[in-house]
Amino acid sequence: MDILIRGGRLLSGEPADVLVSDGVIAAVGVVADRPAEVIDASGLHVGPGLVDGHRHVWQSPLRGAGADMTLPDYFGAVLGRALPRYRAQDANLAALLGAAEALDAGVTTVFDWCNVPHVDAVLDAYATAGIRAVVAAADRAGARAVAGRAGLVTGAMAVFAPQETVADELRFARDLGLFASMHANGGPGGGLDRLDAAGLLGPWLQLVHVNAMTAEDAHRLADTGTGVTVTPVVEATMGHGESPYTRFLAAGGRAGLGTDVVVNAPPDLFEPMRETLRRHRAESGTMAPAGSVLAAATADSAAAIGLGAVAGAVAVGRPADLVLFSGLDHLAGDVTGALVTTLGPADVHTVLVDGRVVKRDGRLVSLDLAALRASAAEVGRRVLR
Repeated sequence: MDILIRGGRLLSGEPADVLVSDGVIAAVGVVADRPAEVIDASGLHVGPGLVDGHRHVWQSPLRGAGADMTLPDYFGAVLGRALPRYRAQDANLAALLGAAEALDAGVTTVFDWCNVPHVDAVLDAYATAGIRAVVAAADRAGARAVAGRAGLVTGAMAVFAPQETVADELRFARDLGLFASMHANGGPGGGLDRLDAAGLLGPWLQLVHVNAMTAEDAHRLADTGTGVTVTPVVEATMGHGESPYTRFLAAGGRAGLGTDVVVNAPPDLFEPMRETLRRHRAESGTMAPAGSVLAAATADSAAAIGLGAVAGAVAVGRPADLVLFSGLDHLAGDVTGALVTTLGPADVHTVLVDGRVVKRDGRLVSLDLAALRASAAEVGRRVLR
């Protein structure tokens, strides 16, 4: 049956109904009564689902374990000690928990940098959870396993390799027809010039962090259409360096946002949006509109992970990945700035993914977040001991 979201307002402030048919947005505006499940959106604002462009979802059971970790600390404790102790059932549970945390916070799409060696268990979890996910496998066997996937859960390749073999790994991903993602620093000796010379930059590739990005790097990436995703909360907390959001924007680029790791950051995109706004205003010396940052968590984030035509917008013909936000009914006109500066997961009232209601009236429909956290606690204790 169709779904009719009745009586809400778009983030622009315009009153509008939204009709969803076969998982797709069929109409936005004044919609006549018809046989449909009606969602009363009175007092709510309808916006696109948020898009998390970079999250290590397998670390969901480790939430808060690295409040004072530097990057070398993280490599030792999380990648060196915890990761090898993960079993397939741990990866499955972690993906379910991560999906539940994301959906509860209005994140309808997640790019999972899946460097845990249990890709099949992760895919099974996402099939259960009902979130839109890109599973980026971190080795060639995993990449083969996710290649050719279509639908709500698709595949990519996460490239984590020394500079001398990065080009070979990227070519392998491209030969499989996979979108590719890699952590990068940029700057002198950062290797972006070599990737450019090898013809390996472009919209099929996402670079994450790029904290040492120079103006030359920024123009190179913007001109080639290479996706850039920043994770400003983790980058600041762990000492990666200044966020390159403003530098990339000055070159004509549009960076997306990610949460990265929940060992020292919340599992939502509200704080990354606010951190980006604060830093951008300080670095640009302007009062850049707060609402402009919402694109970094929606349309720009989707574009940076190769889903620019799929996610991040409320538009006819797009999959119905939608969030109904509460808390702003007292405001007239555009509320995007208010959303960025004041809202949080508690204001995520209702969430749809691909036309299916996954959170209703403030509660997840089929995932029990509290139960998943309780079950995952044992995983966190065991792998970090």
